[in-house]
Amino acid sequence: MSEATDLAEQGHVDGLNVRLANYGYEADGKAIVALLDAYARDPMGGGEGLAPAVQDRLAIALDAFPGAFSVLAFAGAEPVGLANCFTGFSTFAARPLVNIHDLVVLSGHRGKGIGRALMHAVEAEARTRGACKVTLEVLSGNAPAKALYTAQGFATYALDPDAGTAQFWEKKL
Repeated sequence: MSEATDLAEQGHVDGLNVRLANYGYEADGKAIVALLDAYARDPMGGGEGLAPAVQDRLAIALDAFPGAFSVLAFAGAEPVGLANCFTGFSTFAARPLVNIHDLVVLSGHRGKGIGRALMHAVEAEARTRGACKVTLEVLSGNAPAKALYTAQGFATYALDPDAGTAQFWEKKL
């Protein structure tokens, strides 16, 4: 059994189906939009839903974006979790990296291992892509997410402790 398969099985939750999304499959596109919109409406996602124009173009734009992939989690036929990821490049390792840009578990399904299962599936896919690491950002006040990420081996990033930890900054264009 491969290491990637082992990792995916470690994240197994009974009754949950976790798989890569197919952006060309209409039902997967709708699931991605619905889950991301639910996340956007959550206080940790900004508290405001996705604009209709964003909803209309999201799956098409993800499909067209090189290195994008999404992982969906289903409880039966119901989409309950999502990880939107992008392949980048680590110049220090001269290898790909995978960034988890969005990690969503619907509020009524939290605490059931779905986030863990999504993260295991992302790690398995990252290994398949030859990535040297998986990165993500998290709001400092999101204690449940930070606990999940720590339990999965994530930590703040520092090259030299004297220089401090990395911070995620943005400039809107």
